[in-house]
Amino acid sequence: MDYRVTAMHRSEFPHPITLHPGDALQVGERYQGPEGWDNWYLCQTPGQDAGWVPAQVIGRNAQGDAVAAEAYCARELDVDVGQLVRGERVLNGWVWCEVVGGDTSGWVPLGVLTPMTPR
Repeated sequence: MDYRVTAMHRSEFPHPITLHPGDALQVGERYQGPEGWDNWYLCQTPGQDAGWVPAQVIGRNAQGDAVAAEAYCARELDVDVGQLVRGERVLNGWVWCEVVGGDTSGWVPLGVLTPMTPR
């Protein structure tokens, strides 16, 4: 789905956590805030800064330890008002987007996007 950006968004995390299936995770606090971004957890994996991971990406191995259930990157996309982005996946109040006509992608809060109606 295509979206138009209605409010600027800038990432506050210069070193996003990047996971591969099976990566060990230490799951920390659950995000709580007024935005309604439910089911995000602050996770750590060896050699990387902590980052927010959606519950859908957190799995368990045979020993019951937390692991990445799929590939995931917490990179946020910096966007400006009026920009067009193509949403690929919606999770817990965020959309993985690619800039239309560009080559950059990352997470954007759903609250700063308006769906474009098909013509």
